[in-house]
Amino acid sequence: MATELIHEETNVSHVLFGIGGSAKTWSKRRHYSELWWKNGITRGFVWLDEKPAANVTWPDMSPPYKVSEDTSRFKYTSAYGSRSAIRIARIVKESFQLGLENVRWFVMGDDDTVFFVENLVMVLGKYDHNEMYYIGGNSESVEQDVIHSYTMAYGGGGFAISYSLAAELVRVLDGCIDRYASFYGSDQKIGGCMSEIGVPVTKELGFHQVDIRGDPYGLLAAHPVAPLVSLHHLDYVQPVFPGLTRTDSLKKLIQAYKMDPGRTLQHTFCYNPSSKWSLSVSWGYTAQLYPSLITAKDLATAFQTFFTWRSWSEGPFAFNTRLMSDDPCKRPAIYFLDRVHGIGSSQTVTTYERFWAGTGDECGSGLPVRYVNVTAAELEPHTWVKAPQRQCCEIVNGASSSDAANDDIVQVRIRSCHRWESVTPP
Repeated sequence: MATELIHEETNVSHVLFGIGGSAKTWSKRRHYSELWWKNGITRGFVWLDEKPAANVTWPDMSPPYKVSEDTSRFKYTSAYGSRSAIRIARIVKESFQLGLENVRWFVMGDDDTVFFVENLVMVLGKYDHNEMYYIGGNSESVEQDVIHSYTMAYGGGGFAISYSLAAELVRVLDGCIDRYASFYGSDQKIGGCMSEIGVPVTKELGFHQVDIRGDPYGLLAAHPVAPLVSLHHLDYVQPVFPGLTRTDSLKKLIQAYKMDPGRTLQHTFCYNPSSKWSLSVSWGYTAQLYPSLITAKDLATAFQTFFTWRSWSEGPFAFNTRLMSDDPCKRPAIYFLDRVHGIGSSQTVTTYERFWAGTGDECGSGLPVRYVNVTAAELEPHTWVKAPQRQCCEIVNGASSSDAANDDIVQVRIRSCHRWESVTPP
């Protein structure tokens, strides 16, 4: 397998998922996996600490389960780590030892990790599984990266190990687990082992550990130019959409995702010179309409609507943030996804309804717009194989706030940027 040449593009059948779970808590956490798992399409297992009770029927919509091997022989430092971290670190080895055919990638995640499978496959397809790749992301909170490591892929956000690397990893993993007995998490133990093998983590910006507290809005509304691959820790932040439960919020986001996976949460912004408006769109999630011209640098920077994971502090984070301005002319009206539908076979229209007015009479009309309609061509999957570039947009109506016909809806079109085009305020 390790010397197999790539004769076809990587697809979902080449991915084997290993999900860390517990027999006692699965019933409370399974709704996350069931959002993305597709029986007969996705492959993998939930690895449990023990067999479910005899009176428990395993849910039809859950991934199948396997019971992890006994790990009592391994060293364990109770002051730092946990016995479960040893078991979960070994999921990649036990998955490899199943000897299943046609596996190119082993993808690890937690029972509260939500994967966006088509995008995950798209990302993995950029890499040769015959080479040794370890792919994932860091924590959003610097305090976590300092404590645990910048050089490992964080397990809750999910990470992928190529077949060739897995073959090397399983040879030395058990020894690594004992050598790094003081490490807190399973992902740390895997990271330590990768240091011994000499394979660095290849960072992909779409893996999200979500090591934050509070409202994830700012993080999601300024997503990096990368396909959305995973979300984690969703029990520890507010629902993605206000007024909905966590599960219903995710279902709403996934509804948009299914229409155009590669575009989901992709950020774009543009200006209306006549009205001096700035518009920001995070596709499938939110829009922001400003009554003034805001620089591209500010529009690309996340609002700090959240706190750090460990200390609930206002930073630092592994990316730049900005506070909501006290100046009403620099505060946006905020809109959330209302509905999405297709036009023909290659275009979508997403409608965002105003949730928060944001501005007042100090800025003239105070942005009376109730809806933002966004038309976009479906994003070609091969877009992400090319050098990344944020797409451009243009406001195609709403040129004047005094035009009554444009007061209720702003029409926007997202498109590829023209050659030599930049998002520069008029």
